[in-house]
Amino acid sequence: MVAADFIRKIIHLDMDAFYASVEQRDHPELRGKPLAVGSAQGRGVVAAASYEARQYGVRSAMPSATALRKCPELLFVPPRFSVYKEVSRQIRAIFAEYTPLIEPVSLDEAYLDVTENLKGIASATQIAREIRARILAETSLTASAGISYNKFLAKLASDYRKPNGQFVVRPEQGLGFVEGLAVGQFHGVGPVTAARMNQLGIFTGADLRAQPVELLHQHFGKAGRYYHAIARAEDHRPVVADRLRKSMGSENTFAEDLTQFPELLAGLQPLIEDVWEYCQRSGIRGRTVTLKVKFADFQQITRSRSGVGGVPSQTVLERICRELVEGLFPLEKGVRLLGVTLSNLDNEQATAGRQLTLNF
Repeated sequence: MVAADFIRKIIHLDMDAFYASVEQRDHPELRGKPLAVGSAQGRGVVAAASYEARQYGVRSAMPSATALRKCPELLFVPPRFSVYKEVSRQIRAIFAEYTPLIEPVSLDEAYLDVTENLKGIASATQIAREIRARILAETSLTASAGISYNKFLAKLASDYRKPNGQFVVRPEQGLGFVEGLAVGQFHGVGPVTAARMNQLGIFTGADLRAQPVELLHQHFGKAGRYYHAIARAEDHRPVVADRLRKSMGSENTFAEDLTQFPELLAGLQPLIEDVWEYCQRSGIRGRTVTLKVKFADFQQITRSRSGVGGVPSQTVLERICRELVEGLFPLEKGVRLLGVTLSNLDNEQATAGRQLTLNF
C-alpha cells in the first residue's frame, strides 16, 4: 500500500533536435549549419530542424517554403525513419537497464519512473546524469532531462536546460516554479489555448491558479480541470510502461498546434511508417484504420474505415489516412495530437489474443 506522503521520482528524457542531430552526426559536413529534415519540393514540410535552423525561426511542421523564407541558406535532407527508429531502440535499451517503468512518448522522448530502480540508486538526478552520459557515449547524441515528482513538472524541467542539460524541480519548489511561467510554456497549452487564456487575463501560472475550476471548465471544457490541477503543480498520472493491446498504433503530440493540411500529412507520415514497419516485421495486417485527433482544446475524435481484408500495403494505408484527414477540413481549431491505429487484426497471433502496441 502506497503511503499518503509517497513521492515519485520521475525523469523526462528528451533527445536534442533528434532527427536533425542524427543527420549531423552521420554527415559531418552538415554540422554547425542550419538543417531541416524533410523536403523542399512542392508542398514539402519540415519534419525536424537543427538548433542552427531554429535560431531563424524554423520549426517542425512548418511548410518548407516558409522555412526557406526565414532561412534562405537552409539545407534539406530526406528523413531516414529506419535509422531514427534504430537509434531510438538503442536509447530505450539504456533506459531498461535502470527501470522497467518506461513510458515512450515518441521516438525521442520518454518518461521513466525511477522511484525504485534496478541499480538501487537513491538519486534520480544521478540516474539522469548517468543515462545522458551513456546515450552520448553509445550514440554520439545529446539528451536533456527533467527530474521531478510528477510527469507535468518533469516535462517542463526537461525544456529548462536544453540542449544537453538537466534540471530538477523538487517537491518544495513545484508551486513556485509553476507560478512564474507563462501559460504558453505549459505542456498541454498550445498557442490557441494560450491566446484564449490571455484574453481572459491569464498570463502566468499564478494567474491560472487564481481562477476557479468552474470558470476554467466553462471556457475550456474537460481540459479546465487539468489546467486547474497543473496550476497547483499537481499531476497524479503514473508512468505507464508499454502495454500490450489488440491493435497496432502510433501517435504523437506536437510542440505546436497544426492547422494546415500539409502539416497534418507531414505529422502523420512518421506514424504511418511506424505502424507499417511493424506490419512488415510481424506479418500482421488489420482491416480497420483509425485516425485519432486531439484538438487544441483537448476535444478528441476518431475517424475509422474498415475493409473486407487487411490493409495490403503502406501506399493504401497512406491513402486511407489522407482521405480521413481530408474529412476534417475546414478545421475550426488547431490539432495538438494525431494517431494512426490498425485494428481487427487478421492473423493467428491476433485471434489468439496477443496484444501489440507501438509508441511513436
